[in-house]
Amino acid sequence: MSNNKDILLSVESLNLSFKSKENFVKVLHDVSFEIEKGQIVGIVGESGSGKTVSGLSIMRLLPDDISHTTGQIIWRQNHESLDLLSLSQDEINKYRGRKISMIFQEPMSSFDPTMRCGKQVDEARITHFPEEKDTVKNRTIQLFKELTLEDTDRIYNSYPHELSGGQLQRVMIAMALINQPDLIIADEPTTALDVTVQKEIIELLKSISEQYKCAILFISHDLALVHELCDVVVVMQKGRVVEQGNCKGIFKNPIHPYTRGLLACRPPTDLRLTRLPLVEEFVNLDEIGQKNLMDSLIETEEEYRNKIEAIHQSDVLVNVQNLSKSYPVEKNWLGRVKKRKMILKDINFNVKAGEVLGLVGESGSGKSTLGKCILNLTEIDSGKVKYKGLTLGDLDREKMRRLRKEIQIIFQDPYSSLNPKIKIGSAIMEPLAAHNLEANTKSRKEKAMHLLEKVGLKPEHFDRYPHQFSGGQRQRIVIARSLILEPKFLVCDESVSALDVSVQAQILNLLNDLKKEMGLSYLFISHDLSVVKHFCDRVMVMQRGKIVEEGDVEAVFHHPKSEYTRSLLDAVPGMA
Repeated sequence: MSNNKDILLSVESLNLSFKSKENFVKVLHDVSFEIEKGQIVGIVGESGSGKTVSGLSIMRLLPDDISHTTGQIIWRQNHESLDLLSLSQDEINKYRGRKISMIFQEPMSSFDPTMRCGKQVDEARITHFPEEKDTVKNRTIQLFKELTLEDTDRIYNSYPHELSGGQLQRVMIAMALINQPDLIIADEPTTALDVTVQKEIIELLKSISEQYKCAILFISHDLALVHELCDVVVVMQKGRVVEQGNCKGIFKNPIHPYTRGLLACRPPTDLRLTRLPLVEEFVNLDEIGQKNLMDSLIETEEEYRNKIEAIHQSDVLVNVQNLSKSYPVEKNWLGRVKKRKMILKDINFNVKAGEVLGLVGESGSGKSTLGKCILNLTEIDSGKVKYKGLTLGDLDREKMRRLRKEIQIIFQDPYSSLNPKIKIGSAIMEPLAAHNLEANTKSRKEKAMHLLEKVGLKPEHFDRYPHQFSGGQRQRIVIARSLILEPKFLVCDESVSALDVSVQAQILNLLNDLKKEMGLSYLFISHDLSVVKHFCDRVMVMQRGKIVEEGDVEAVFHHPKSEYTRSLLDAVPGMA
């Protein structure tokens, strides 16, 4: 590795194994890369590629009793160098939070829910620099201001659950910055954020790197974000570095087939594809074969127009009329509501049979609430939701229960959507038993097995528990459970948002195939506009509980009428 004086950290031939029963399973294989002072380095790859464990290895956050590490992680500063892997726990604690800080993916689970946010940031400072409480508090509040957090006193005194995702992420960045570290490791810091907040966080990280002269290791599965933010990119596959170098150069002219596959399976913003290519397809093709594959997937203008025309001529499946919804925010001592907050205001739209209708907007705009209102999972204040001409609010409990077979939902988080104590075969069969469908357990099992194979899983998976599957596999299980009743209308609530680009491509292709095969219609809720552009036929843009724009995807994305829509599109990396 280079001995250049600007090198801050060198990862040299890093190998990592985790204990599994009696043996150790190797997850990192001779990983090597460098980070210069003030440089932003991105690590990309699929889930399981070794991105996060590489970052955790640098921080020495992997428990010694279940992991075994070899190689070197050299920290260079003040003309001296030392191996972080050789330090004792007491010695490495002097570096964690002081010289090297980490921004974790999920801020809500990274904070103590019983402690006010400001105090948690103060604590990170006091651990390394014992100072007067007022001095530390002033430093924290000043950081909040620099990170564009408004009403800093309220933020300081709030508990984590009282803040939005974007606010919490900024508080976590403040915690990482409070000691002015030389290196910040940011692990998927924007995954759950909408496009406008995501853009703000990216610009924030850029300014932090410039202002504080600190290096950033940015771990992400979002290739567009890495392209926009990073100077250097490290591409990882199955625990190995397969390509690294100048970010713009590699994205413009990737050499390794895996890198080309990762870039190809991201939904493009400049053309329409009939389906997304998969990484495994690219890995086995040369450059000419890859180009031929991409050319074969391009949807022609005639194909697109015919598809849209067929949808326009199809029957209305779901009709929403003047729908409004509010939640109580203040009650008197008798429990009567004194004040309500409007979430949805006079919403009107249709979903046609065979149509994919996208719903986009910032967090808090009312997207998920609208999905629940349509499915009659939450009571509306006024208006009507009709399905095949039936007003859902007029149906008694038994009629609504029977209708549930035809209207289903796929939630964002497959982890919390499955009972960890129930085998996935039983979870998939459960709706059949609840609706008294199929003659017996044997026929239910046969149907569940058939659906498992349809979503790309294997019969032997039937008797396994949720924890034995990856995130992408769990999402397939949730889809299979939603489809077991043969529905006609599915609400997909951010159902591919947390998946890496390769798994996301597989799930989107699966949903597309199922739409054609089963005649499904979707309400597709997402904050990822490039996915919406690829997958949806029509799109609605929601702002503060109101629909501000609606139309065919191509028209809205290329000729937006609303200033708010333009701001959303401008925030999408590679689409502005």
